[in-house]
Amino acid sequence: MKITIDELTKVFYKKGQSLTALEGIDLNIQDGEFVCLLGPSGCGKTTLLRILAGLEKPSTGSFEIAASGKERPLQSMVFQERGVIPWLTVKENVAFGLKMRHLPKSVVQERTAFYLEKVGLDKFARLYPKELSGGMKQRVSIARAFANDPEILLMDEPFAALDEQNKFILQEELLSIWEETKKTVLFITHSIDEALLLSDRILLMSSQPGRITEEIKIEMPRPRTMEEVRADQTMTEHFVKIRSHLDSEVQGSRT
Repeated sequence: MKITIDELTKVFYKKGQSLTALEGIDLNIQDGEFVCLLGPSGCGKTTLLRILAGLEKPSTGSFEIAASGKERPLQSMVFQERGVIPWLTVKENVAFGLKMRHLPKSVVQERTAFYLEKVGLDKFARLYPKELSGGMKQRVSIARAFANDPEILLMDEPFAALDEQNKFILQEELLSIWEETKKTVLFITHSIDEALLLSDRILLMSSQPGRITEEIKIEMPRPRTMEEVRADQTMTEHFVKIRSHLDSEVQGSRT
């Protein structure tokens, strides 16, 4: 297994009060698997990613990310926004993680150029983030994450702020790169369509405290298009099931 999570719980304390964000998370993710997390707002999805990224510590329980060697970072994280460094050019942003690892200059240049071309930014390499659209900034974040060659890739609603056309384009680009690299991906989304398009497996979470209540394995062959996903009867059944789950969790959290 690439990611193993065992009875993980996270409790936040503030002003003498406690809030349980995650409770009893048990999860195994295989090497090269693309897994989406779906759940109501506030169910702890981002907290789980932050724990795996080393930005938070679990209150109880444990997790392990299997390393293939000491030379690769354990994880890279792509956020919804604010993922680019404003004073660096596009090329410098993509190369940032590689340079921090003190890799040979030739390796940095080769990987940076490769992923800039993959996301269609090779002609914009000298621009700064203020000169880019939202979609282009997310391309920079994705290119930087893959270029750094982490053991796992953590993505927190990276396309949520984009318009529908840019979202479809970036989803296709992400899948194209993933098909080549077979990187292990844990991806947060609020979009059922997006989860059905991208996933090998969808994990459904309960409202706070967040628990994994069900998993849905996506059998539809790759490559997939959104049109094929929406036209497929089994995928429609998955959509209805997930929508019912989300509706019931939101309603339950209000009672």
